[in-house]
Amino acid sequence: MATLSSEQLDDLQTFLKEWLRHTGRTQADLRRALRASSIRMPVLLGELERTYGRAGLTGLAERLCGIEEQWQGEEGAAEAGTDFDDPLGQLDLLLEEIRADLNP
Repeated sequence: MATLSSEQLDDLQTFLKEWLRHTGRTQADLRRALRASSIRMPVLLGELERTYGRAGLTGLAERLCGIEEQWQGEEGAAEAGTDFDDPLGQLDLLLEEIRADLNP
């Protein structure tokens, strides 16, 4: 299983903090999107490092892009004044993404 170097982890942490600040999101939002056990940055980084270990840099980028798309969808729905018809639909999409990552 591949792991990120300490320099790569530092870069990822810096990226995450800037990304969250830029999007107006919090570590709690990221925790929910990652389904991590804590909002603490080491836990979030550990979850992303596991993604990297399974799927490499491409998988890590795809996961972060998926989170960005999810957040944009939530913002779009909130702006339209509609609720999600199927709150489990997002889980289904995540499951499909995980299966696709596991079976290239």
